This record gives sequence, structure tokens and C-alpha cells, in this order.
Amino acid sequence: MRMPEPDAQVLADRAGLVEALRRIVPGEGVIADDIELRAYESDGLTAYRQTPLAVVLPASVSQVAEVLRLCETRGTKVVPRGAGTSLSGGALPLADGIILGLGKFNRILEIDYENRAARVQPGVTNLAISQAVDHQGFYYAPDPSSQIACTIGGNVAENAGGVHCLKYGVTTNNLLGLEMVLLNGEVIRVGGKHLDAGGYDLLGLLTGSEGLLGVITEVTVRILKKPETARALLIAFPSIDAAGDCVAKVIGAGIIPGGMEMMDKRATEAAEAFCHAGYPLEAEALLIVELDGPQAEVDHLIDRVREIADGCGASSLRASENEEERLQFWAGRKAAFPAVGRISPDYLCMDGTIPRNRLPEVLTRIAELSVKHGLRVANVFHAGDGNLHPLILYDANAGELAAAEAFGADILRLCVEVGGVLTGEHGVGVEKRDLMGVMFSEEDLNQQQRLKCAFDPSGQLNPGKVFPELHRCAELSQMHVHQGQLKFPDLPRF
Repeated sequence: MRMPEPDAQVLADRAGLVEALRRIVPGEGVIADDIELRAYESDGLTAYRQTPLAVVLPASVSQVAEVLRLCETRGTKVVPRGAGTSLSGGALPLADGIILGLGKFNRILEIDYENRAARVQPGVTNLAISQAVDHQGFYYAPDPSSQIACTIGGNVAENAGGVHCLKYGVTTNNLLGLEMVLLNGEVIRVGGKHLDAGGYDLLGLLTGSEGLLGVITEVTVRILKKPETARALLIAFPSIDAAGDCVAKVIGAGIIPGGMEMMDKRATEAAEAFCHAGYPLEAEALLIVELDGPQAEVDHLIDRVREIADGCGASSLRASENEEERLQFWAGRKAAFPAVGRISPDYLCMDGTIPRNRLPEVLTRIAELSVKHGLRVANVFHAGDGNLHPLILYDANAGELAAAEAFGADILRLCVEVGGVLTGEHGVGVEKRDLMGVMFSEEDLNQQQRLKCAFDPSGQLNPGKVFPELHRCAELSQMHVHQGQLKFPDLPRF
């Protein structure tokens, strides 16, 4: 993996940078000790590690703005970081760059039940939003498996999803407004509590931008009323093909479950051993289908899904009878990643999305790739929307990382080949960066970089991520630099 070459001058003046940062964020707000910096050397993609130049932990928007202005002046690179749960290396540090950590931005600022919105700081965890509004019968729909730890700012940066994204959407579908600080220290606000804003869809542009355009300091999200009834079905199948067929037929029948997840036998066995969710271990594939809404509707849909599953050859089907049992069904799926960590020294969690009707074919070819690369794989994925999460099991100490990376790259190429995309919710980061050319032409990538240049003309925000080769803004067509400011006629200036 190739990252930008460290800037020798920035490295040489590390002490001066740290001193300047401490004037902005006094006390324990700046970390420069080599041992203490080890805690920030990687994110959830632990295969790659790099010690940052320093870590700064601002506690206010004004401090964030001052830090960014300082870094712009000194030419220092900046990597924004939330909880560090990114699985694509989106928060991987740079040797000549600082980590700008937002852990102190952890307050829920406002809950507006009338407008069904919550205004929160980016360091608030995903689950904390639902917990804060639960007593009023509301919740926040996107629920990544890491929701107990991942932060809403990181969710916005990567456009995170979760097991209920089939019916309720990923982060971008549940986002109303953002406050963001640009590299020059300017604070902008996009959207608000209202449903939609006029003009350019800047909110859509910033969601999933992976820290390349600015630093998010406030998020306004949509909160929903909890459904009257929610019940989960645990459906076992004798083959992956049968389970994939069931997924296609349920969606084809016009049924949109609240969640629809699939696990193969290896993932099911690991999850059951980890949390004893009551999964049938004889199943080659397991579907978890959640149906929600008015009780009469849920009861009717359970009967319809049961009929479809029986027609696809399901070997067993259980419906949750109470809330505790429903949560138990989901516990195994949400614990699948740590569960697999018990059966392998290391694993890579891939993330690609395919058309639903290609599920059986793609899973068969992943099995063939497993033989080709000599590595095991456990499959866990959001079956309803075709978002795959193959977990490639390997042992770094045995020198298997290169084989695991090659295996993962082949899976992602396969996703694009069958009409899918490189990512569903984990982002590109460094993991998929060098595969962007598989999906996009050079002109596509240049056009995307023009947008980055409009916000970050010097390329200091999270460089080395997303783009396989970052062009200088001055080299891109239809752009010019005037008095140090990028001019781009097709975007509004802030």
C-alpha cells in the first residue's frame, strides 16, 4: 500500500507544530508522546498502521477552526477521526500529518420531537441517539453492527448503513443537516431540521466524503417513531442458493422487511458459539427477516414469508414471540464480526454491493476464490439490498496478508463485474483506493477530484484516501488558482 511521501520539512518542525497546537488546545488536548500516539496508529482496518505526527483533541468549534487554519498555513496534513471504527482505513494516520480527534464532541444538543429531529455533536455514538429518545417511543434507524461504539460523525463520513437499512435507508436517507469546518477555518451549515433544502444537494455531496472536504462538527438527524410491532423470523436453508432464492422472491412479492440478513454456515457457527442466539447449526445458510408495522400487517406478512420460504425449501422457521427473543435473534448477527475473530488470528472484512438476483452466483464464485487463494471465508451480509461482507480469515504472522488482500480485491472486482459497486457502507479509504479504476474512468476520477479541490485546494485533508492518484488542483481542467483560493464556477462559494 502506497501512501503520500512524508513532507520532510513538516517532520523536522514537529516540535514547533506541537507547541502551536498546545496554544490553541491547552492542557491534555494535544498528544505527542510516542507511546501515547500508539493508540491512534490504526483504525478498524488494523492490517495497516502508522504513527501520526501528533493528535489534537479540540473541545469547541472555534478550536477546530483554529487548528485547521494553523495546518493550512503550515502545510500540515489533517486526518479527521471519530471513534476509529472505520473498516476501510479511512482514519489511517500519516507520518507527517496530525489526527484531529472529535471524541470530546459528545453531547446531544437538542431533541425536537415535533420536527422529529435530533441535533448532536459528531462524537455521539450511534446507539446513544436511540437511547436518548427511546422513552418517547422514537429511535434513530441506521444501526451499524458497531453502533455501541461508532460515532455519528464517522457514520456521516462513511455513509454507514446497518441491518435495518433495507427499509429505512443508510445515513444519507436519515440526515437533515450538517455543520462543517473547512480547511481555512470557515464554518458552514448545510440543511437543517427541514425535510429538504433548495439548490445544490450539498448535504448529499458531504455525506460519505470520508473527511476529504472538511471536518464535521454538528449533525442533525431524522428520528422515527418506533413501529407498533416488530417480529423477527429465523429461517434455515440447506443451501446458499435456496436462501438467495428466498431473498429475491420476498422482495419480488413486494414485501420490504425492516431487516433481511444472511449468514453462511461458518459465520452462523461462530456467532452461535459466541453468544448462544439459538441458531440452527445444521443450516448451510441462515436468514433473519424482520417485519414491522401494525400488528395485523406483521402477522399477515409472517404468513406470506413463511409460505415463500417453504416454497424455497427452508428446513426450519422460527418467529420471535416477544421482544427479548427478537433481540436475541439479532444478537448473533450483530456479534458476527467479533465472533469470527475467535476462529481466526486475523480477518479482513470486505464490503461490496451487488444486484440481489446475483447473490447465489457471487457466493459460489467467492467459494471458488477461497480455494484459489487458499484462505477460508465467512459470509455475513445485508441480503435485502445486496451488501456483502465476506470475512477473509488469515494469519498475518504466517505471511498470509498479501493473499488476503488479493482475495479481497478479487471479490470487489467480482462485485463490479456483476453490476454492483465497490462499497456499500464502509467507504473507500485506503482499502479500496487502488481499485477505484475498476469502477470509474480516469475522467470520472478527475471530476470527483475537482469537487475535492473546490473545498481543499491544497490537498491537505485526509490525503492518500479514496483516490489512487491525487492530482494537483492546478492540473485539473476548468480550474485555476487565484490569490491562493480555488475558483470553480459551477459550485457556490461559502
